[in-house]
Amino acid sequence: MKNFVLDTNVLLYDPQAIFKFQENNLIIPITVIEEIDRFKKDMNETGRNARQISRFLDELRKKGSLSSGVGLESGGTLRVEIYEEQVMKRLPPELREERGDNRILAVAVDVREKDAQTPIIFVTKDTNLRIKADAIGLVAQDYESDKVAIEEVYAGFSELDAEPELIDRFHGQGWAELSGDFYANQFVTLRDRLNPSHTAIGKYDAEKRRLAMIKKVAKEGIWSIHPRNREQAFALDALLDDNIKLVTLVGKAGTGKTLLAIAAGLHKTAEENVYNRLLVSRPVFPMGKDLGFLPGDIEEKLTPWMQPIFDNVELLLSGHEGEKRHSKGYKELMAMGIMDIEPLTYIRGRSIPNQYMIVDEAQNLTPHEIKTIVTRAGEGTKIVLTGDPYQIDNPYVDSSSNGLTYVVEKFKGQAISGHVTMMKGERSELAELAANLL
Repeated sequence: MKNFVLDTNVLLYDPQAIFKFQENNLIIPITVIEEIDRFKKDMNETGRNARQISRFLDELRKKGSLSSGVGLESGGTLRVEIYEEQVMKRLPPELREERGDNRILAVAVDVREKDAQTPIIFVTKDTNLRIKADAIGLVAQDYESDKVAIEEVYAGFSELDAEPELIDRFHGQGWAELSGDFYANQFVTLRDRLNPSHTAIGKYDAEKRRLAMIKKVAKEGIWSIHPRNREQAFALDALLDDNIKLVTLVGKAGTGKTLLAIAAGLHKTAEENVYNRLLVSRPVFPMGKDLGFLPGDIEEKLTPWMQPIFDNVELLLSGHEGEKRHSKGYKELMAMGIMDIEPLTYIRGRSIPNQYMIVDEAQNLTPHEIKTIVTRAGEGTKIVLTGDPYQIDNPYVDSSSNGLTYVVEKFKGQAISGHVTMMKGERSELAELAANLL
């Protein structure tokens, strides 16, 4: 059994955290309760989490005294520890200033000294606070309940050495039997052992246990867009497959994630009429931030955040300037009801049926926020999540704990999901060089 002292940001990140420490003792400093109280009126995800953890603690309070400890269903206990001013003197002089972080550290030190026989671990998502805790001899760690090592994230495709006869047969009949373990909708490259240039690419059909040919893009492309490399061909196949309801695209800047997603969405909405409209959103970071800070109506408030989306739409439209049906700007597409933009702020509680929904920059979302979005999907809706786990602006998530990599790992192998990790930048030679060197 161990003693875990939890920081405020752990509970604001995941209110369910108090139920995930198995048969151990959880200690919540009273300072953490005070800090949570400051967020309870916020109308964003952090505010909702603050209210949720308060409700959890209130329910536990009814079962016993939080000051002496309340039993949890996991077999452990939870108690709220009072901060005592004299404990601050046990910290180094630099940490004796009356600040919330220092008071929380003081409580952790006090718990360690009162119960020296039980190992104590201080849990926080604050990098600097972990460093401070380590400096004063406390064992500190990040909250890792939803972490997925970025190096181990499912790539969505693989390569397989194959006999030349198998590759020829695949090209001839459009499918080939495959032995081995593959995930549903995993893209596979067959490569001739003796002739590396003799290849074939396909998508694994888990139901029939065979490799099937991916969709070929027509000569005119998808809204003038043609895949420039293998990963883009994989991505377009998943984006255009109506049987795949959740697509995740991960890759560095310039790999074409957003452009391909919007092109496929416009194609399915405006040309094939499979979906009622294309719905595009990006996190207004931080997610749920009050849009009243910006002047104007919803559209005007969102414009600075959505401009990258508009840039991609204008690029697609410019490829068909000679065709009247593609000569309209994005505002005309919105006026016609073909495309719409929407802040994630107001998505909770909604049901979104028969729409092609793209969430860009999804790496800035927590696993809980991703769940909130995906569970909004109504009948016939397809959701596309794009992002770069190495470009994160949210201070409470990182490349391993963000919602995008989390959903990739959780959904791999599901028949209605597809994933592609995009490697090569195609924006420009300069952008590709900058992404690799800087």
